[in-house]
Amino acid sequence: SKKKGLSFEEKRVRMMEIFFETKDVFQLKDIEKIAPKEKGITSMSVKEILQSLVDDGMVDTDRIGTSNYFWAFPSKALHARKRKLEELESQFAESSQKKEVLQKSIKKSKIGREDTAERAALIEELAALRQKKEQLKAEVDKYRECDPDVIEEMRKTNKIAMEAANRWTDNIFSIKSWAKRKFGFEESRIDKSFGIPEDLDYID
Repeated sequence: SKKKGLSFEEKRVRMMEIFFETKDVFQLKDIEKIAPKEKGITSMSVKEILQSLVDDGMVDTDRIGTSNYFWAFPSKALHARKRKLEELESQFAESSQKKEVLQKSIKKSKIGREDTAERAALIEELAALRQKKEQLKAEVDKYRECDPDVIEEMRKTNKIAMEAANRWTDNIFSIKSWAKRKFGFEESRIDKSFGIPEDLDYID
C-alpha cells in the first residue's frame, strides 16, 4: 500500500525533535539536509515548517552577518507551553463566567413567559388585535380626505397657491406694459416671444 505522508503538525513535532535532540544551532541549509534524512520531512517543506515554528515562538532565530541561525531548547519550549496553558486556562475561566451570566439571564428572561395555555391565548388575542388595528387604520386612511382638518389644510394651501399665481400674473402684466411703453412692442409679439398664453388672467 502507498505510504501516507506526514501531516503538517507531525512535521512540526519532528522538526522540534531535531533541535531538542541535538541542542545545536543551525542554518536553514543544515536543516534542509537533516530533516529529510533523519525525520522524513521533505526538503521543500522545511522552510514553511520552520517559519511556522518561529511565528509561534517555539524556535528562535537571529541574523548574524549574512546568515540566519535557528535554535530551540527544551527549557524554552516548556516555558512556552506553560504560558500557553495559562492563557488557555484564563480564556476558559472567562468563557465559563460569561456562560454562567448568560444562563442566569436566559433563566430570568423566561420568568412569566412559560408556555401555558393562558399565554398562548393571549399571544393569539394580541395578533388578532394587531390585525384589527391595521384594518381600522386602512379604513381611516380611506376617509382621510373627508377629515375637516385635512380639508381646512387643503383650503389654506390652495389659497396660498392662488395668491402666488396671481402675484406672478400681475408681474407678467406689469412687464408686458413696460415693454410696450419702452420699445413699442405689440402685445401679441410679446406673448409669442415669451410663450405667454393669450388668455392669461387672474385666478378667482
